[in-house]
Amino acid sequence: MARITVANQLAAIRKQRELLDKKEQALKTKSHDKVLVKIIALAKEAGLTVGDITKAMGAVKSVKNSKTPKVTKKGALAGKKVAPKYRNPANPEQTWTGRGVSPTWVQALKAAGTLDAALIVQSAA
Repeated sequence: MARITVANQLAAIRKQRELLDKKEQALKTKSHDKVLVKIIALAKEAGLTVGDITKAMGAVKSVKNSKTPKVTKKGALAGKKVAPKYRNPANPEQTWTGRGVSPTWVQALKAAGTLDAALIVQSAA
């Protein structure tokens, strides 16, 4: 018997919720109607047409869409391997492409003024 009363209570609450939802929708509609009347009055006062308002609404939408994050373009060689340009005279296994932060051995050669001696000679293919 307790189940029947709980089920009845739930049904009554659902009906109340539906009634409240309908009242809320009616109040929103009334409020929207008042705002629309004000907007129309302002538009007529300013001499605006429906086309003007529509155009302005489109402009507002395009401004909102322009705030999307922009993707930066990467260079053509971004992420590609580049042939080394310099080789360490003291350790031939160490090379540098000439891009990015220079290694300490390159900095030392720059300071000594002998970086050109470390250039790798490329054969013309």
